[in-house]
Amino acid sequence: MSVLRVHMLHEFDEEVLRDLRERLDSCVELTVGRELPDPADFEVLVAGRPERRHLAASPRLSAIVIPWAGVAAGLPQLLSEHPDVSVHNLHHNAQPTAETALALLLAVAKSLGPTDREMREHDWKARGRDHPSLLLAGRTALVLGSGAVGRRLGEMCRALSMDVIAVGREARLGVHGAGDLAGLLPRADALLICAPLTPETEGLIGAAEVSLLPRGAVVVNVGRGPIVDEAALHAALVSGHLHGAGLDVWWRYPQSGEDRTPPADHAFWDLQNVVLSPHKGGFCDASDRLRMQHLAELLNALGRGDRTAGRVDLSRGY
Repeated sequence: MSVLRVHMLHEFDEEVLRDLRERLDSCVELTVGRELPDPADFEVLVAGRPERRHLAASPRLSAIVIPWAGVAAGLPQLLSEHPDVSVHNLHHNAQPTAETALALLLAVAKSLGPTDREMREHDWKARGRDHPSLLLAGRTALVLGSGAVGRRLGEMCRALSMDVIAVGREARLGVHGAGDLAGLLPRADALLICAPLTPETEGLIGAAEVSLLPRGAVVVNVGRGPIVDEAALHAALVSGHLHGAGLDVWWRYPQSGEDRTPPADHAFWDLQNVVLSPHKGGFCDASDRLRMQHLAELLNALGRGDRTAGRVDLSRGY
């Protein structure tokens, strides 16, 4: 078996890199560093936001591995200059993201945000009817996005004795197509958004779709903010049409962790029925281990000549 040369631009601590190297097949040769090796003769580049010079450095380049889910803005256009280079994603964060979605669903359904704040002030009124707690068993969860996160989240909802409706890009066994969405939303006691942001999904949940949700429904978004119309969601939360929302993804982001950028144009943070999270759903104490495990599996597959593993369809954005 021939050697597959891989260069990774992302640096990790030695323990994490040792874990990765121990998982790689003997046919995979790995170099790591922010600078490209000289000579640059790698076939696979592990980089989330490669620059034009990175893509042009090695005449043998045949694959880009993005060490997370999703494709950075501008990358498809850049890669159009290299039509023979395949692009691959990791989905190591699928389980923690699904767990975060479930946590947001439970926190909103049980009104844990306001009751937590009140109990910190020794206020016991939540024992009454000020913040109703929804029973999820027997209700219907509509999971928008049937990928790695959505499948796991659907299983978790079934474990809560919820009925689950799955919606994906295309209809297939057990999954409805996006064209069925309008007919399914009136049945959704919880709309759980796990889809990627693509031209097809941007604005998919607009004012009309929000209005189709039954009164008292819950919305959870761990996909991307712009999938949902911000103004329509805010209005439905203010009016009481929705019981609440749990949001881990947003419409606006800071340039750094020190930048106190509001995450939206509408003040979701002022609403008692919203649980807010700073797009950290995919992170957990095992993130580095999971990333290295999935990266090794993908590189080993590429080393065996399998170009289908984790492959991204750039024409569809995911």
